[in-house]
Amino acid sequence: MTQTIAPRVRTLVLLILAVAGALLAGAAPASAHAALTGSDPAQGAVVDTAPSQVSLTFSEPVAVGDDSVRVLDPKGERVDKGEPADPGGTTYSVRLVSGLPDGTYTVAYQVVSADSHPVAGAFTFSIGAPSETTVSVDAQGSDEGLVGWLYGFGRYVSYAGFVVLAGGAAFVLACWAPGARVRAVQRLVVAGWLALTAATLGLLMLRGSYTTSGKVGDVFDLELLGDVLQTKTGAALVSRLLLLAAAALFLAVLFGAYARTADAGDPDRPAEGDGGEPDKRDLTFGLALGGTVVAAGLAASWAMSEHASQGLQAGVAMPVDVVHLLAVAAWLGGLTALLVALYRAPVETPVGQDAVRRFSRLAFGSVVTLAVTGVYQSWRQLGSWSAFTDTRYGQLLLVKIALVAVMVAAAFLSRRWTQRLADARVSGAAGEGERTWSAEGSERTAATVGSEEAERAEEAERAEGEKQPAGDVTVEASATSGASEASTASKASSASGGSQASDGASPAADAEAAEASTASGDTSEASAEKAGSGPDAVRAAQLARQRAATEAARQKRLRDADPNRFGLRRSVLAEAGVAVVLLAVTTVLTQTEPGRTEQDAKAAAATSSATSATGQGSGAVSLTMPFDTGGTNGKGVVSIDLDPAQAGDNSLHVYVEGPDGTPVDVPEVKIALTLDAQDIGPLPVAPDHITTGHWSASGVQIPMAGDWKVEATVRTSDIDQVTVSKNAQIG
Repeated sequence: MTQTIAPRVRTLVLLILAVAGALLAGAAPASAHAALTGSDPAQGAVVDTAPSQVSLTFSEPVAVGDDSVRVLDPKGERVDKGEPADPGGTTYSVRLVSGLPDGTYTVAYQVVSADSHPVAGAFTFSIGAPSETTVSVDAQGSDEGLVGWLYGFGRYVSYAGFVVLAGGAAFVLACWAPGARVRAVQRLVVAGWLALTAATLGLLMLRGSYTTSGKVGDVFDLELLGDVLQTKTGAALVSRLLLLAAAALFLAVLFGAYARTADAGDPDRPAEGDGGEPDKRDLTFGLALGGTVVAAGLAASWAMSEHASQGLQAGVAMPVDVVHLLAVAAWLGGLTALLVALYRAPVETPVGQDAVRRFSRLAFGSVVTLAVTGVYQSWRQLGSWSAFTDTRYGQLLLVKIALVAVMVAAAFLSRRWTQRLADARVSGAAGEGERTWSAEGSERTAATVGSEEAERAEEAERAEGEKQPAGDVTVEASATSGASEASTASKASSASGGSQASDGASPAADAEAAEASTASGDTSEASAEKAGSGPDAVRAAQLARQRAATEAARQKRLRDADPNRFGLRRSVLAEAGVAVVLLAVTTVLTQTEPGRTEQDAKAAAATSSATSATGQGSGAVSLTMPFDTGGTNGKGVVSIDLDPAQAGDNSLHVYVEGPDGTPVDVPEVKIALTLDAQDIGPLPVAPDHITTGHWSASGVQIPMAGDWKVEATVRTSDIDQVTVSKNAQIG
């Protein structure tokens, strides 16, 4: 039976890995979580006069650098100057050189969204009339190519490592204490720790190149690594490494002191400590508390740097995301540990039905938690029912929901097999009791009948012993003992052979049992030789080893031949296979633009296209006014941008430049708005200083549309100031 199952298991595992790999390959390039929702000038717009700046508005805050926004003229020369300004909110602007000629200009941007994903793109606008352009902006972002694929794969490995580490440890502590002694379970959990640690280090090294150039050569750039450590994502990765050091200590105690308290004799009985039950309970409580804290910290390293940290209700979304990740680990990681235990647990430490039942309860609670937290996260990321089918995020979410439903169905089958296993064990225990009572009665009868023969044999041996020397008696007794043992071994071998024929088990079971018994047999031989008992004692040790191997192989064949256990194995294997694909879909989902953001970006693009088609601008007003205060360094140009230049709330930016076009600071800048036709104003505005030559004010209230006079008062010294003005149509 094992020989038939093994190829199928290998084929299924390879198929699952292939599907997971295809999903991860489809995830590259990864869609970012911030989207460009507007620009001034708008994409494809044709403006009459050259703007003084280009503004970009994103769906969430982004991180910008020196070259994050570039504006190129028709010949490919840069016409932007200075660093992109970040006055607050989600709008970012870059200044342009004055006196730009007519033609088509290209705006290329590459920023990093607040949830750690790079965003890149380009668009064009024209001054006067469109023209031909020689600019060719590379469409491939830094998150594409080899570096992007490696980063996505590292994210998948980190998720898988966390699930196996946290879920495997939870399975041992909450469901199957003897599993702490099982080498296969130990290797599984430690492998999860190693995978998460290696993936975290890899992500930390790849991060700099992933968010900038996308070149493999920049992976080992220490300057980029230093920049990464200053970001929120870099801090989260470093925190994860520190928590993994604490997790290593947790595993040392779990598979050390705790494993020694576990009772391997009865797999369904709670472990008993060597120093008493209170000590064991204290150790279990300490491990459970410490493990929960470490696991929650590891989950928070994702929640505080990705999706949940931005958008609606971030303060609620982050703890919900932590609970969601812990529930995933408890379910999928515990399922992986159960699968390993069912296939690799030794004969003397089998997984009992009580352990499976405890995990079933744990899995049920995890599924309920996933349902509640998942509904909240879906509402937060989608925002509407149409996003389920109209966005890639919603479509992937539907696939994830379908996979969870398949896993729940497989879990239901596993629960049925567990119940059958329990019923079979109860029936077997009752039958064993009847056989034991019958055997005891037969033994008593045999003892009564043969008691007289035993007495006569003993008297004959004493009489014979008086006639023979002592050495002959010893040899004869040894020979008799050896013959008896050989006969017993022969009978046991015959019985096991018959069992093998009937059960159909593979030689792998015999080999495993023989290997397990070889060590004990060699020890017995060595002990016999040291005791100086001679070749007969060595032979007896060999026979004992053979009997142990035969018995172990027989027990393993009987266990593997149990149809209920076989059905449980297959259903759990099916669950684990779906879990691998589910984890791959989840990884792709975390790299996909949320449905709410995607729909907002589509709406903004549609508005921009409609605006371009009608030939109207974005509604923003840009005014440039030269000034001369009459004092030293009193000449320059003041520029005012009002957005969206409509009745209601507006944002205002003021820029002051010297005669050579470089930004300069002045002691004071004041703005006033007046609508003479309605006798409104002047309405004073006191902008805040942002950076050299840049002031900004938000929430500027304009009560109604009309032809407003915009006045700028510039003071260059204690006594030198001037007021300049221009009219602008607002609304």
